[in-house]
Amino acid sequence: MKSCLLVIDAQESFRHRPYFDPRDFGVYVQAQNALIAGCLARDIPVVRILHVDGPAVASNPFALASGHVRPLPELLPFEPAAQFQKHRHSALVGTGLDVWLVEHGVQRLIVSGIRTEQCCETTTRHASDLGYAVDFVLDATLSFDMQLPSGAPLRVRDIKDRTAAVLKDRFARICSVEDALEEHADALATA
Repeated sequence: MKSCLLVIDAQESFRHRPYFDPRDFGVYVQAQNALIAGCLARDIPVVRILHVDGPAVASNPFALASGHVRPLPELLPFEPAAQFQKHRHSALVGTGLDVWLVEHGVQRLIVSGIRTEQCCETTTRHASDLGYAVDFVLDATLSFDMQLPSGAPLRVRDIKDRTAAVLKDRFARICSVEDALEEHADALATA
């Protein structure tokens, strides 16, 4: 089964949002880089998706005019097999990614990036509904604390636990970087 790594919204824009919290950032970057390096070493194509949204003004970090819609500088440099810009939460809406995946015979997606519960989760659900097998690499996703409607805090750990619980065995296999790379090494060995 041909696989592809999606690196979703791992872009400088987030550093310029008021909710950006650097506490989990280093751990995320380390996991994301290990996943990228592992996929490249296994000849698994790596696709970059960048989010462009909101008013097209320099003060909006998700606008091209801001200069922040670019990969995080801490990421391992790589030449993506393809790159897409998205304007919705799912990387499969209006980007051409779905066409690219079909043209390249991809049947399994490895999902990583920013934000765990938003664009990564939405893309995972959409991909599963389209018939793709999905590995959701939880440790190679990043999110930020939120607030419940009651005003109580919703911490990153709880967000990640919730995302894993709702995706597991229904929309995706929840795995670590090591699990994802091992799975794909085993698939290559039996091919």
